[in-house]
Order: sequence, then C-alpha cells, then structure tokens
Amino acid sequence: MADDRERLLPPKSSTSSSAAAAKSRESAAAAAAAARRPLFQGMDFLGLKKRGQGLRSWIRVDAATGSSQIMEVDKFTMMRRCDLPARDLRLLDPLFVYPSTILGREKAIVVNLEQIRCIITADEVLLLNSLDSYVLQYVVELQRRLSVPPGDAFGGDTSPDYLPFEFRALEVALEAACTFLDGQAAELEIEAYPLLDELTSKISTLNLERVRRLKSRLVALTRRVQKVRDEIEQLMDDDGDMAEMYLTEKKRHMETSFYSDLSHPLGTIGAGQSVSAPVSPVSSPPESRRLEKALSLARSRHDSMKSSDSNEHIEELEMLLEAYFVVIDSTLNKLTSLKEYIDDTEDFINIQLDNVRNQLIQFELLLTTATFVVAIFGVVAGVFGMNFPIKLFDQPGAFEWVLVTTGLCGVVIFCSFLWFFKYRRLMPL
Repeated sequence: MADDRERLLPPKSSTSSSAAAAKSRESAAAAAAAARRPLFQGMDFLGLKKRGQGLRSWIRVDAATGSSQIMEVDKFTMMRRCDLPARDLRLLDPLFVYPSTILGREKAIVVNLEQIRCIITADEVLLLNSLDSYVLQYVVELQRRLSVPPGDAFGGDTSPDYLPFEFRALEVALEAACTFLDGQAAELEIEAYPLLDELTSKISTLNLERVRRLKSRLVALTRRVQKVRDEIEQLMDDDGDMAEMYLTEKKRHMETSFYSDLSHPLGTIGAGQSVSAPVSPVSSPPESRRLEKALSLARSRHDSMKSSDSNEHIEELEMLLEAYFVVIDSTLNKLTSLKEYIDDTEDFINIQLDNVRNQLIQFELLLTTATFVVAIFGVVAGVFGMNFPIKLFDQPGAFEWVLVTTGLCGVVIFCSFLWFFKYRRLMPL
C-alpha cells in the first residue's frame, strides 16, 4: 500500500517548502503595509479636486481680431487669469440668482445684466456660455463692432464705435440688457391693456385671476428694471468707479511705466560705475528683485496718475452710461404707467362693486318695507279671526270696507317710509 501510494501521488518538488515560506512572508508584509496605509490612500484625490473645481464653458472674444472660441476653464484658473476674487465670480454663477451688477476692478469689469454674464478685460471678453439667443446675439454684435476699423484716436471722434474695447463690450451688454427688458415690457403692455379693458366690461373670476398673474409679472419685471437703472445711476454718480473701468488706458500706463523703470536702473548703473570696477555681490540686487521693484514703482506711479486723470477721461463713459440710463428709465416709465393703469382699473372695479352692493342694500330695504306693509294685513286678519261675536260681521259690506281701509293704510305707511328714505338720502328716488 505504501509503495502504491508513493507511485500514484505526484512527485514532490524540492522548492515547495521554500516557496510556502516565501508566500507566508509576503502575506505578512502585505498585512503590515495595509495596517500602515492611510484610510483613503487608494482614492484619486487629484481627480476629485478637478471634478470639484467645476469646469464651465466660456466664450472668449479676442479684442484684436474679434475671433471667438469656446474654452473650458475652472473657477480658480479664471480668478488667476482676470485677477478677481471669488465673490465676483459668484455673481456670474448661473446656479444662483443675483441682481444686475456692474463692477469695475483693477484688470477687469464684471458684468451681470440679465442673460449677459461676462468678464471684460483690456484684451478679451470672457462670456459665460449659454444656449440663450441673447448670448449669441451679444457675441455676433460685438464681433460686428470690432470689425469696424477704429478711427483716429486723436481726431476727437466721440462716436461709440471708436470707444476703447472694454467700453464697446460694455455698451453691447447694456444694449442687450435694455433691449431685452424693453421687449418684455412691450409684450406685457400688449397683453395687459386688452385684458384690463375686458375686465372693466365683464368682472369674472377668470379675468381677475389673469390680472393677478399679470400684476405679479409686472412687479417682478419692474424690480429688475429698477435694479439696472439704479446700477447705472450709481456708476454715473461715482467718478472713481468710472475711472476704474478704463482698462486699456491703465494697461498702457502700466506698460509704459514698467518699461521705462526697467531701462532706467540699467542706464544709471552703466553711468555710475566703471566697467573695470568690481561690483559687490551684496550691493547688486538679483534680477527678480529688480523686476519686482520696477513693477511696484510702476504701480505706485500709476496710482498717483490715476487720481489726477480720472476727472479728465470719464466724460465718454459718462455719456455712454447716460444714454442707456435714458433708455432704461423710459422702460421703467412704461412699467410705471402700466402699473398706474392697473391700479386705476382696480379702483374702477371696486367702485363698480360698491355700486352694485349699494343697489342690493337699497333693494333689500324696499323688500323689508314691503314686508312690513304686508304684515299689517296679517294683523288685521288675526284680529278678525278671533272666535268672539262682533256686530260688524252682520253688516253685508263689512268685508269690503275692511279690505279697502287696510290697503289704504298700507299704502300710506309705505309712502311714508319712502319719503323718510329720500329725506335721509338713503336711496336716490
């Protein structure tokens, strides 16, 4: 049996024992490594971070060529690109409802006007991509205006087509917002006036419900138009905010000051020091420190020039804002007139209802008086219906005389009430 068993079983390898020992050591090492491993080590935090940043689609319109392209940019990249805080980008978030806002920053203008949500810089416009037709119209109109050759910058031409790039983009945004709001106001007027006229002729529950919905839409639209008007008026009243919006001029002053300050230290070093004289490594700053110093000096010089030039160069922006302020104020006047017409219609309806109510009260008063007169016949009938003998019953024409006398008394009493009502002016008779 032992010989048969050895013959049937497969031959044992010489390395089986060593392989089993190595396998046990590997399992022990894996268990120890798993114990030392962090809880979330296997998760892709980089991918989660990228997904959490929230990539959004933006339409970029170049200022030089007018070409447009769609790009996917996350919030933090956009903050670094335009030098904007996070709270300004939240104004453009379509997931939140913010009122209309126009903010002037150091390197950009943040615009949130109805469907137009964009960031305007001196070199480009970054428009939040949307399927709304007004967004596409904004891009097409901006490209059309950029295709117009700019006039002579020193010719004194104050046409809106020859404004700086940021003002052209802002003008198109204001025009799109004012056109959109004015169109909604016109649609509301077309729908409101026939409905109100129908309500005055026929007061019904259906017409009252339609007017209620119309008034709710009117209040919401008036609030939006009022916010745009207040925003433009606030910009017109603050010269500092208008001066902040001259991005092209600020960029040109910054570049001019930067390059002049870069060339100035090099020239002074070459003139003040001999070529053969040794230069101390401690006294000569590195190139990065020299660039930072020149940049800070350019910024300080730009800030000092900005306060002196702000009052001289805001006229064109003020004229631009004033033009669209007149447009949005006209739209607000339309909505105000429509609201007054609705209020007048409501007052007219209330007067009509009061008149009907007064007529019903007068009719009820007449019915009450007539009921009192008829009740007199009931009293007479009750008196003569008693079971006791009266000599009047023996007369042949007694019934007719009682009936005529009672009727005449009722008519006299009814006429007396009517005279009293007229005397007291309780009803027009």
